[in-house]
Amino acid sequence: MNALKKKRTAWHRLRGFFITTVIGGLAVMLPIALLIVLFRFIWNFLSNLLSPMRGLLPLQEVTATWVIDLISLSIIVIGFFFVGLFVRTRFGKNFVKGVEETWLEPLPFYGTIRDTVQQFFGNNKMPFSQVVLVNVFNTDTLMTGFITEELDNGIYTVFVPTGPNPTNGFIFHVRKHQLQFIDVKPEDAMRTIIGVGTGSEILFKNGKPKEES
Repeated sequence: MNALKKKRTAWHRLRGFFITTVIGGLAVMLPIALLIVLFRFIWNFLSNLLSPMRGLLPLQEVTATWVIDLISLSIIVIGFFFVGLFVRTRFGKNFVKGVEETWLEPLPFYGTIRDTVQQFFGNNKMPFSQVVLVNVFNTDTLMTGFITEELDNGIYTVFVPTGPNPTNGFIFHVRKHQLQFIDVKPEDAMRTIIGVGTGSEILFKNGKPKEES
């Protein structure tokens, strides 16, 4: 009976690890794939639109094709530049915000894709960038958590994932003295959670206290 229970537990751990890993890979690859598809769509549209110019250029077919591709690329880059310039203005920010709230945010996975793209280009701070050991109940029991927000009143919001599925967990609001900031990579800490505690030595061996300003 115990052997059967252990097999089921191992199977649930393996299944949870597989599912969370696939979801993590999808969250990274989906925004990149969408960017590639968008770029290819614009590129093909412009190439087809400018293709009649090949007959007007006093060049060989191959050279004319390269010139058309270069013009298409220049138009795309200039277009992205002006779009970026537009969204930097107050009107542009309000316009984009209105479109997001009205049309885009209700779409499935839009928020995840947007945040991932912003993180990919360094425009958005990762919410799980700081790993901590949190003493929630002021005992000797420590939980592996991630800082998600620091409030003005000195309260820290901490997300403590549950293993083996780190998409579930608990949210705690604690004081700074209940936190031990450690210098450990978020992905390393997440592996210990997916592994249901396996490899937690890294949190204490390599996870030296990190001074917070």
